Amino acid sequence: MSRLRIVVDRLSDWRPFYPSDDVISADEFLAETADAQSAARATHVINLCNDLSYLGTGYYVSLLAQARNQRVQPSVDTLSQLERTELMALRLDGLQRWMDKLARQTELGETLSLKLFFGQSDLEALAPLGRRLFEHLPCPLMHVELAYHHGRWQLETLTPLSLDSLSQEDEERFASALNRHSKQVWRTPAARKRYRFDLAILIDPQEALPPSNKSALKAFIRAGRKLGIDVSLITHRDEGRLAEFDGLFIRETTRIDHHTYRMAKRAEHEGLVVIDDSDSILRCTNKIYLHALLNERHVPAPGGHILSRNDKGIKALAETLSYPQVLKVPDGAFSKGVSKVRSPDELLEQAERLFKDSALLLLQEWMPTDYDWRVGILDGEVLFVSRYYMARGHWQIYDHSSGRTRSGGFETIDPVDAPTAVLSAALKAARLIGRGLYGVDLKQQAERVVVIEVNDNPNLDAGIEDVVLGPALYERVMQVFLNRMLARR
Repeated sequence: MSRLRIVVDRLSDWRPFYPSDDVISADEFLAETADAQSAARATHVINLCNDLSYLGTGYYVSLLAQARNQRVQPSVDTLSQLERTELMALRLDGLQRWMDKLARQTELGETLSLKLFFGQSDLEALAPLGRRLFEHLPCPLMHVELAYHHGRWQLETLTPLSLDSLSQEDEERFASALNRHSKQVWRTPAARKRYRFDLAILIDPQEALPPSNKSALKAFIRAGRKLGIDVSLITHRDEGRLAEFDGLFIRETTRIDHHTYRMAKRAEHEGLVVIDDSDSILRCTNKIYLHALLNERHVPAPGGHILSRNDKGIKALAETLSYPQVLKVPDGAFSKGVSKVRSPDELLEQAERLFKDSALLLLQEWMPTDYDWRVGILDGEVLFVSRYYMARGHWQIYDHSSGRTRSGGFETIDPVDAPTAVLSAALKAARLIGRGLYGVDLKQQAERVVVIEVNDNPNLDAGIEDVVLGPALYERVMQVFLNRMLARR
């Protein structure tokens, strides 16, 4: 049986659409016994009942779905927000900046009436706003009224829309939106697999330096399905679909002020298993935090100083240092935002430039090496060990100086052949972050080993990090997802 339920008031309400075994009447859904629920194994419910008002039939569908530990759209919380305008206004706080991005469409007049199906609008100019509304209030069918006042569009009303009010044109658009929202609805029974769980892998197809190449993504899909996990690739445009899945694997470069962090938070709120989780993203993407954490917990790290934009003593400090030094912005990635400074004057000049974007900077001792160690750690255990060599003629692994990115070579080795001090320091540093997937970068000079940084969302590329384990690397990642999803169930 399907893991999805589409609940309508009467089965005849579904007559305009493609027949599906996933459709069930509200009376049948509400009367289901625990044994029937177990047999159906439904984990996601789309509630299309007409009466969604408090204590109405649709309200009880959402309420019982949540009581049965099923993810439902709309949830009782969403229905409450829509019922109480003051709560809805609070939920939509901050949405105005998306309204402000809309250019005034003079041919549309002073008011707009929109029908949003899973956040999808038939007006291209309003597509981003529709997606945002659905992310804030995930109600499958919504009616939106906009008015143009004092040079900007404003949201006037936002209410649920009934299935029986759709015109024939609306029905076609709704079917298309539902198809995109949950492709499982339209699969033929012969094509369906009996997967236990659904995992979304978040990617950016346009990213220049993604954490996993295409071959690695295919390997993740194969490994997941081998273990009974249906793996789908999604992008940030699919944020509204997160409730369909049991897990989220982020394979896009993460940042705090970014949809990757927001989607991790949302997935956690929906009860998904998330790697990497929002706490790991928060801890790893700021070098200031890591510097303070490593020093506080006595993990070996390069000597360094935290520089403040308002600190008048930087000039005096600069005169006391030996050079070169390495100056870093807190949230740089792939060697970006990292400068080698060779004198006090150069330090002050570079700091003044970088302080325009960050109130704090990290200054660390320069430790020249031919390569950096990268220890991949998953769920507290070593996954791979690599040496990343510096780009030819450059002091970093990535060289962005020529306008295009160059990188050095690599060498992935069996962890048993790695120095014990490197593995020990890497594991100790990773434990301070959590039990996700981390890439710990270290430098080694003779007997001295120091942790440079801990990266969430490290590279797992076919032909590089999987050289030793091969397909087993991807299976180990999927096994961690499976274990955690089973534990939650």
